[in-house]
Order: sequence, then structure tokens, then C-alpha cells
Amino acid sequence: MEKMKVTPWETKGDIDYKKLIKEFGVVPLKELPGIFNKDILFRRKFVFAARDIGQIITRIRDKKPFCVMTGLMPTGKFHIGHALVLRQVLFYQKLGATVYIAVADIEAHNARDQSLEESKKIAIEEYLSNYVAMGLDLKKTEVYFQSNRSKDSKKSNAYYRLQNLFSKHSTFNEVKGVYGEITPGKLMAALLQASDMYHPQLKEFEGKPIPTVIPVGIDQDPHIRLARDIARRFNKKLIPISSSYHLFLPGLKGDKMSASDPNSYIAFTDTPNQVKNKINKYAFSGGQKTTEEHKKTGGNPDVDVSFQYLKLFEEDDSRLSEIYEKYKSGKILTGELKKIAIEKINSYLKPIQNKYPESLKKVKTFFD
Repeated sequence: MEKMKVTPWETKGDIDYKKLIKEFGVVPLKELPGIFNKDILFRRKFVFAARDIGQIITRIRDKKPFCVMTGLMPTGKFHIGHALVLRQVLFYQKLGATVYIAVADIEAHNARDQSLEESKKIAIEEYLSNYVAMGLDLKKTEVYFQSNRSKDSKKSNAYYRLQNLFSKHSTFNEVKGVYGEITPGKLMAALLQASDMYHPQLKEFEGKPIPTVIPVGIDQDPHIRLARDIARRFNKKLIPISSSYHLFLPGLKGDKMSASDPNSYIAFTDTPNQVKNKINKYAFSGGQKTTEEHKKTGGNPDVDVSFQYLKLFEEDDSRLSEIYEKYKSGKILTGELKKIAIEKINSYLKPIQNKYPESLKKVKTFFD
């Protein structure tokens, strides 16, 4: 078994979430208010841990303002793994949150030598247009590029000024301790990300400090910890950011999704036939080697990728439970389970793909 490694840049091995909860010092999510259970990601424990989530729950309960902040790396295709974050953002936006979305074009340039122009093109065509097609309300959202925060000079100056002021309250050794090997680019990226997370609280944006929640995969927690530590030393008036952590969605082959391997994920641009072919050919199966053996001993839905995807796309809890038990008992074969997953994924993608052309026009107009 490969040793677990979880960092912002690399995740591999058999993931032990209980161990990560202990190592990172996050709090497991237990009972949440009823409104959360209406969302699949919370009801089915895809979102499993958090930091300071209580202040966000209180704001929701009292119908008071709060923010949700997220970022996107404008490289590769937008796929169903990426959508875990956006689905949480949409959940919070419907509950009244103001949304901030940072396009990490500076980080893409420093880490992958990608031009700012290419990052903008990918961000608009692959990510933001799909966000809008999924339901993001641009009127209640601040979308910006790290390289060009705002046409409003007061906002832009405040954002970059916060990054520079934060630099006084961090040390090289601290950043190295969090990230391991460190470069000037990584150091600058860390400070810019801290500014991303906290600048909504400045007077130029929300007018005053208000709680902000950041939904991420657990591998991104080092960014959260570092930003919280820097901000605490910088200004005690800033409210510590809240964060929530979701499980990794497995790639089609059972390991991590890879942007360099299109057969490891389902992209939002995949046609129904492409989805069908990818699931049938690549989706890791929890079934037995032969039909006879499968009917006799049953399959393992807990490792079967098709079933893991169904947990995201089958809304009916009783139907999902029925599929689980039938697959486990051998009453449903692997091919049948894959067929169910294909139908559900395509049913989910179809309305989003239909809305995409109009959403693309909206996003392009937004950045004109």
C-alpha cells in the first residue's frame, strides 16, 4: 500500500481521513441544522470537517450577512471533481452569502509557466461559464483575477496592500514549515492567497469584517492555516476565516483525478457518448471477476467508482440505498450499475450543457 501524502500540490496513497483530521486539527462535522441536510454534499458526509463553522451557521440562522470565498486554478478541463466546491458555493449563495471567486492566474503563471492570456481564456470558457450554467448569480458575485483585482482603484489598492502588509507578519521558516520546499513564487502565492481569503472583510469590500467561509479539499488546509496565523498577528479586528473540507472524489480508475489524463475524470464538456465510454471502459469496479461469482458473493460498492459517483447524482436516498444493497448482494451486476451511473451523470450534465452557450455570452460580457 502506497504511503499517504497530502499536500496542496500532491495527494497520493490510501487516504486516512481520521488521521488527517487529527494531524490538521480540524473538527469533524456532526449534527448540522436541517437546511444543510437538504444538500447532498452535507447530508451524505462529502463535507466531513470544518474550522469555525459555528459562526457561519449562526449567520445563516440569524439571516445576517456572510461571505463565501473560493478560488479556481485556470488549467485543464472543468470536471465533476472540481464541481464539489462550486456546489457548496451555490448552496451558500442561496442562503444569502456574497460570493468571492479568485482566478489564480498569478499562481498558474508561477507554478506552470502559463500566460495570463491563456489563464483568462480557460477561466472564462471552462470554469466561469459552467459556474453560471450551474446557477451562479453573477450579480451577487465578485469574480476577479489575481493579476488584475478590480477596475476600482480603491478596491485594487486595498487588495494588494493587504498582501504586502501580511508579508511583515509571516516568516520564511513558517512558510517553509507549512509547504516544505519553498521558492519566491510560492512565498508570494501564499501571501496573495491570504489576501484573497481576508480582503472581503476590508472596508473597501464588505464595509466591515464579517464571517467568511472557504470550502476546500482537505489537501488545501495548509493554505487556510497559514492565512489564519498571518491574519491573527496582523490585525485582531479581522474575523478568523471559517473553512469546510470535503472528501476527494476518486478518479475513474480509482486513484486521483489528473488534469493530464482525460480518462481519469468526467468533464462538463463530455458528450453523453463520451461519458458512457469513459464509465464503461475506465470506471474501477467493485464487482467480482465473473458473473457467477458476483451473484454469489456480491460486489463492493464502497470502492466501486460508479457507485461513488452515484452518491453525488442520485438525489433519492432510498433509491441510492436500494442500489447499494442490491449491488452488495449481487442482485445488480457491474454493467448494470455502470448503466445507472451513466444515465444519472448525463441527466445532470444535460441542462448545464444546454445553458452553456448563453452562460458563455454572459461571462464574456461581464469581463468586457
